[in-house]
Amino acid sequence: MLLMISAPILLTVLAVGLVVSIFQAATQIHEATLSFVPKVIAAVAVLAVAGPWMLTSLVEFLQRSLQAIPTVIG
Repeated sequence: MLLMISAPILLTVLAVGLVVSIFQAATQIHEATLSFVPKVIAAVAVLAVAGPWMLTSLVEFLQRSLQAIPTVIG
């Protein structure tokens, strides 16, 4: 469940980091902010697009978990 929820952000940041690293290696520009800023922008964009789905999935999971407590306790 956790992997499914976090996958969009993780995969996007991974892809952006790979592209930025290739760009830095090709141009020999090694600036710390050049790798940080695009990752943050990409993560915010993914949260804006997939955030409602992520929040809905987490709320449903929490509801199922809380409703299962009485059956687990007995």
